[in-house]
Amino acid sequence: AVAFRMIAKVEAEHEKRYRKLLSNIETGTVFEKAEAILWQCRNCGFVIESKKAPQKCPACEHPQAYFEPMKQNY
Repeated sequence: AVAFRMIAKVEAEHEKRYRKLLSNIETGTVFEKAEAILWQCRNCGFVIESKKAPQKCPACEHPQAYFEPMKQNY
């Protein structure tokens, strides 16, 4: 029973995350933010500061879908 309660907590966090991601899709803010942020290409690691992710990576030419907000959690 304890394990199921712990899993329920994990799933609640997943729900929060997925609802935020859905909101980004619905509002058109997946690849465009109100303020400039660091975007990082998940293929080659190229980083650019901008409000909007590039249409394609200037370094490796992968499409915009490869960009994500750069995480700096170290």
